[in-house]
Amino acid sequence: FAITGTPESIFFSVMGSHSQASLLLQKQLKDLCKNPVDGFSAGLVDETSVFEWSVTIIGPPDTLYDGGFFNAIMTFPPNYPNSPPKVRFTSEMWHPNVYPDGKVCISILHPPGDDPNGYELASERWSPVHTVEPIVESIVLSIISMLSSPNDESPANVEAAKEWRDKRDDFKKRVSRCVRRSQEML
Repeated sequence: FAITGTPESIFFSVMGSHSQASLLLQKQLKDLCKNPVDGFSAGLVDETSVFEWSVTIIGPPDTLYDGGFFNAIMTFPPNYPNSPPKVRFTSEMWHPNVYPDGKVCISILHPPGDDPNGYELASERWSPVHTVEPIVESIVLSIISMLSSPNDESPANVEAAKEWRDKRDDFKKRVSRCVRRSQEML
């Protein structure tokens, strides 16, 4: 492994990709503000960085999460769109595909390429071509879909997956508490 080039050219190359990501994110946020999408809202966490977004996802109708307002942070890497963002719920969330710390585990947020565990096709994972369509919209719509139909085959939260499979009434009660708490936080 060797780095070639002058320190200045390396710096400008890195800064160039960073500013490309920044410009792309600014455009995507502007487009999202012009054309809002049902089911969620998004904005910057802090006006000084376009790489961290605050997202509120409205619990999908006719699901256990219906009526909830779930806050999350979407963090974009400096090499976006070559690598996916990370999404972490800051609202309490009980779901098989959400780690106990709130981190969302869905295919579209996994790095490009083959799945080392063999659960996902490469075509289901992150791809920079996702930017052809509004990427933030597709990520959030994937999360909304995840809330509607949990995948308990390869869970991020094993306890939630077991409860989803074996003690559905307990699972429903726990989710109802999350929904109620999300409403109280408004």
